[in-house]
Amino acid sequence: MLRRLTVRNYAIIKELDMGFGEGFTIITGETGAGKSILLGALGLVLGERADTSVLLSEKEKCIVEADFNIRGYDLGELFEANGVDYDDDAILRREITPAGKSRAFINDTPVTLSVMKELGDRLIDVHSQHQTLLLGNSMFQMRVIDAYAGNTSLYRDYNGVYKSYLAAREDYESAFQTMERGRADHEYYSHQLDEFRAAKLVEGEQEAMEKEQEMLTNAAEIKEGLAAATAALSGDDVSALSLLRLARTSLSRISGWLPAAGELEKRIETQIIDLNDISFEAEKLNDSAVADPGRLEYVIQRLDTIYSLMQKHRCRDLAGLLERQKQLEESVAATGDIDEKIGELKKRADRAYEEAAKLAGRLSAARRTAVAPLAREITSLLQKLGIPHARFEVRVTGLATPGPAGLDRVDFLFSANRQVEPEELSRCASGGELSRVMLCLKSVLASSSGLPAIIFDEIDSGVSGEVASMVGSILSDMGNTMQVINITHLPQVASRGNLHYHVYKEESDHSTITRVRLLSDDERVTEVARLLSGSTITEAAMRNARELLQGR
Repeated sequence: MLRRLTVRNYAIIKELDMGFGEGFTIITGETGAGKSILLGALGLVLGERADTSVLLSEKEKCIVEADFNIRGYDLGELFEANGVDYDDDAILRREITPAGKSRAFINDTPVTLSVMKELGDRLIDVHSQHQTLLLGNSMFQMRVIDAYAGNTSLYRDYNGVYKSYLAAREDYESAFQTMERGRADHEYYSHQLDEFRAAKLVEGEQEAMEKEQEMLTNAAEIKEGLAAATAALSGDDVSALSLLRLARTSLSRISGWLPAAGELEKRIETQIIDLNDISFEAEKLNDSAVADPGRLEYVIQRLDTIYSLMQKHRCRDLAGLLERQKQLEESVAATGDIDEKIGELKKRADRAYEEAAKLAGRLSAARRTAVAPLAREITSLLQKLGIPHARFEVRVTGLATPGPAGLDRVDFLFSANRQVEPEELSRCASGGELSRVMLCLKSVLASSSGLPAIIFDEIDSGVSGEVASMVGSILSDMGNTMQVINITHLPQVASRGNLHYHVYKEESDHSTITRVRLLSDDERVTEVARLLSGSTITEAAMRNARELLQGR
């Protein structure tokens, strides 16, 4: 239930504070006084978009705040899902700055407009004068049937399953469309991978092969150099080792007299050991350095294979080739099991379809059970609202496959004349008739909508006399099951309210400001009399006003 609405710096509203109670609340005022502006301000906290054009003063920000009591409406999950602390008292606030920045809050927690709108749609139904156009919308008609049949939860489940089905079908169709291309890619990737596998590339082998090629190519020069080094170190003629041994002997003879010579002797001994090792290693290298034309040919061919692959795949080195091989292996694996993947996607889509079709069948059965009672109730109310020969029917057409609304198409049919068969509502009903149909639907659905509140913006336009009294009676009855707020010009309706607000303009030389005042009992008499007689209030109008208010 909406408990309070506060508005500051919006349109021609400087500051406003309205309290609301349970039951049926009336709002009246002269045309252009700003009644519909109230709905615009309320729309901000219900998630509607706005810009700086709504600011009364361009130097101040606009603030609209609505206080709702939401106990018993199962909104805890919605709050939790959007990171907002739940409380039975929900305060929705919207701010528009002079710079054009919009901010939205729920219980002082910043939220997006979409979250605010989602909550607003669960709190209040605002029926504007153009909403009758929805009567020609098939989805709106379907929602009416579902609300009447108590299908809200079932439809929510179906909608989730149907979206899952659409996603699964899209995945399958996309995969199927690319299957042939995938197969061609698989053959291409497989051919390239075969080349890599035949090459049997090994990490680091390019560098090793290049060094081996250089060694094999220069094998003769290498052996010559090693032989010369060995001869210089330990040859039969004068060599490094023979000279060192001679020096060692000479130092050994004098070490008894000169201790420092003994130290030199030890150092030379170390050098002799090192040179012996070097000579041995050089001799081994010389033995292994054999000119092998066959090995050289193999190394050249191996390097040619590596270089060719590098050029083909535009890789700078062997590491790049190995990375490319890894990519090819992944591509082959991804495209190789495409048939299996498509099969799994097809099974998932089929399962989702079966689940959607099952829920759609339950929806359809509930709808077909509900259409006849709904049609009877609407027809009866329309006849009471001044259309004595009204006939309202609901046509349900089965569909071959589930759609967004299930397996059905719903059409509202209407006829105001006994001799005329019912036709599609949007084609044959006048504006006044559409307003009455919408009022009847809202009345019938009041107890099943699950909404705390509903606001009507002149739903009663185009009626008068006894019909207006009936409209007032219907709205008053709706107020027994939910909060109803109605903007009206009809005295028969205005007299039915539990609370009555009057909207008026306060004009000065510099500005025009909208004000709202809660009327006392005496003020209500005067206001209803004004609605009866116009600006000149007669005594007869006052008497009629008292009678209307006493009879409510």
